[in-house]
Amino acid sequence: MNPRFSSDAITNPAVLRDLRVAVTGGTSGLGLALAGALAGQGARVAFVARHADAVRRTELAFPGTHGVVADVSRKEDIHPAAVQITGVLRGLDVLVNNASSLGPVPLALLADTQCEDVEHALATNVVGPFRLTKALFGALASSAREGRGAVVVNVSSDAAIHAYPTWGAYGASKAALHHLTRIWDEEARSEGVRFLSIDPGDMDTPLHALAVPDADRATLRHPDAAAREIVRAIVDALPPIGDERATSVVERGGALHPRGDANVGWGPA
Repeated sequence: MNPRFSSDAITNPAVLRDLRVAVTGGTSGLGLALAGALAGQGARVAFVARHADAVRRTELAFPGTHGVVADVSRKEDIHPAAVQITGVLRGLDVLVNNASSLGPVPLALLADTQCEDVEHALATNVVGPFRLTKALFGALASSAREGRGAVVVNVSSDAAIHAYPTWGAYGASKAALHHLTRIWDEEARSEGVRFLSIDPGDMDTPLHALAVPDADRATLRHPDAAAREIVRAIVDALPPIGDERATSVVERGGALHPRGDANVGWGPA
């Protein structure tokens, strides 16, 4: 049986050992939990965040991880970040676009939302992930050709589907990201690169606290639980280890496109 599909995929360090993973927004909330969960399973992790002090603290908390100081909403930061990621990891198997912006804080009705807040939400939640994925696509496709598999996870929200008042900038940007993911998953099949849009649900994170400061934290998911489920989704999207289907996309004349829909969700966000 392929160990990547076993029920202990998250508790057996051999399963994810040496998987090369990049996570944006990796010093807080879900991104921090993902960096820890993946590094704890033996993956080689590079994480991206805006603030150098937070990057350093995370590197100390998770020895062996590599921090990249960059802002995904800034065009000029994307190429240097991509070069650092592939350089330190010597390639890339998995990209998790997790960094997000709410838009206006506190949340506001669209009629009261500044254009600049909408622009920033789109730059962080849509254009940034697009640019970074595009910059790293060659490395991901190369990993797929080598039989390692390649997965891009775009962190979504049920605000991408449902029209929640005051969540306009965030919801619209996440809706765009969600649909972008679906299109890219169709287009990238021939390269063997999977794209997943994942809604991790309402979590007890600093971002959620900014959005809903009066929320009952006891009702929110812990980021570690969401991180474990995302890691499982990544594992399921990777090709079987040792299976001849994973040896060469070119020889098969087709794509490594494992089972399942590209859109995965676990409740409201």
